[in-house]
Amino acid sequence: MSHPHPELAPPPPLPEGGLRVTPLGGLGEIGRNMTVFEYGGRLLIVDCGVLFPEEEQPGIDLILPDFSSIRDRLDDIEGIVLTHGHEDHIGGVPFLLREKPDIPLIGSKLTLALIEAKLQEHRIRPYTLEVAEGNRERIGPFDCEFVAVNHSIPDALAVAIRTPAGMVVHTGDFKMDQLPLDNRLTDLHAFARLSEEGIDLLLSDSTNAEVPGFVPPERDISNVLRQVFAGARKRIIVASFASHIHRIQQILDAAHEYGRRVAFVGRSMVRNMGIARDLGYLKVPPGLVVDVKTLDDLPDSEVVLVCTGSQGEPMAALSRMANRDHQIRIVDGDTVILASSLIPGNENAVYRVINGLTRWGANVVHKGNAKVHVSGHASAGELLYFYNICRPKNLMPVHGEWRHLRANAELGALTGVPHDRIVIAEDGVVVDLIEGKAKIAGKVQAGYVYVDGLSVGDVGEPALKDRKILGDEGIISVFVVVDSSTGKITGGPHIQARGSGIEDSAFGDVIPKITEVLERSAQDGVVEPHQLQQLVRRTLGKWVSDTYRRRPMILPVVVEV
Repeated sequence: MSHPHPELAPPPPLPEGGLRVTPLGGLGEIGRNMTVFEYGGRLLIVDCGVLFPEEEQPGIDLILPDFSSIRDRLDDIEGIVLTHGHEDHIGGVPFLLREKPDIPLIGSKLTLALIEAKLQEHRIRPYTLEVAEGNRERIGPFDCEFVAVNHSIPDALAVAIRTPAGMVVHTGDFKMDQLPLDNRLTDLHAFARLSEEGIDLLLSDSTNAEVPGFVPPERDISNVLRQVFAGARKRIIVASFASHIHRIQQILDAAHEYGRRVAFVGRSMVRNMGIARDLGYLKVPPGLVVDVKTLDDLPDSEVVLVCTGSQGEPMAALSRMANRDHQIRIVDGDTVILASSLIPGNENAVYRVINGLTRWGANVVHKGNAKVHVSGHASAGELLYFYNICRPKNLMPVHGEWRHLRANAELGALTGVPHDRIVIAEDGVVVDLIEGKAKIAGKVQAGYVYVDGLSVGDVGEPALKDRKILGDEGIISVFVVVDSSTGKITGGPHIQARGSGIEDSAFGDVIPKITEVLERSAQDGVVEPHQLQQLVRRTLGKWVSDTYRRRPMILPVVVEV
């Protein structure tokens, strides 16, 4: 198995007749999925998603793929194929289309409807091409065939990309539920047909590669939901992804059966469920869904609220309910259902929300104590089955953290893919398919691009490090006035601390040390403010470290008069 090295050089020009595959996100992480294919000087992008921030990224709203490697080649892009409508696959599209709004978007009916609604908020009217399973479209030099796959959102597609260099199959996210709610199976017949033609490179979903066996059917959740609904005394509040239409359908069915009305809470939830209902993907009995404003007129035993926040996102509805910062107040006897997976890295945030809800008397039902979620990703048994059908000549695991990619690679090897034909890459690692063999050719920049409010890419790792220091250790500011010609102190030092746990009165011990250092520097002829600031920072920082074993941010201000 080949794998990247941190010191890989930029790739050479793509040899004539070769196909280049460059993942810009989704490898070594859960989210931010984006892959660029190049043939004959033209580019095809599959997915363009976002990653949601973790606790060590304070203040960040979203994390985007790094577009820098293709920024000067935007005119070469033939289109963006979107495999399905989850945020980790479509959330980055508005930010790429800001740079070139006329890049065509190719996807299924539901996927395009979800991204068009999102783009409307960004005032972008995209060029779109609607496709369905079984369709075959020529997109520049890329001959793309679309294959139905089952996932936790309707209308998901895999894509087979044919070029003279060979055929590449990108699965997108998929599983092999044999009893799907919408009766839309992963089309194993189509994959077998592609296998007979010859799959030169398979990019396969790795998210569940460590999990043995097969994913249970989605419909298994229905009985558990009925039990929860039957035992609930007051309101039922369900937190789910705003795009998990299959799960919401089961909530609606249970609510209808038990005589409850349903209200959607949160802009994205209201928008997506409206789209799904209008397109016929969500079956809603008449009168079942009501406006959240009318709930006060109903008894608690007849109310179901469906909201976002199943991952503990601080600004989502459920987190705000747990913090008593939402118009909907949790009361003793309410039932809260977290009907989604636990994305790695979100555990602390989710359990903080669960504890907050429990504090106010809610009965919280989640994956840890009830079967209210099944995964949307193929487990090891399904992947083995899939590889034996596809028989790829080369395999490149995608969509997953390092442990998932490794596990997926091992599964491929077990089914007979030669070890030297399995490529374990990471974001930015360039893989070339030349004369039927996939190999690593180099690496391009593919770091995190942070969205902070209206700012995109302006906040970097140094700023995040400063934010963490401020959050963990606080800040100490010191203000000194010096004579511009002599460097002697004419005012201060004045010291103030915020969030450091050190009382301002304690700084009386260090002020003489700062004064002494500045007087000595004045005698040595040092009058430049920046140099004086560094002296103050070092002196105060050493004293705080020696005295309190803390490392707050030190902000020295030296003013000349």
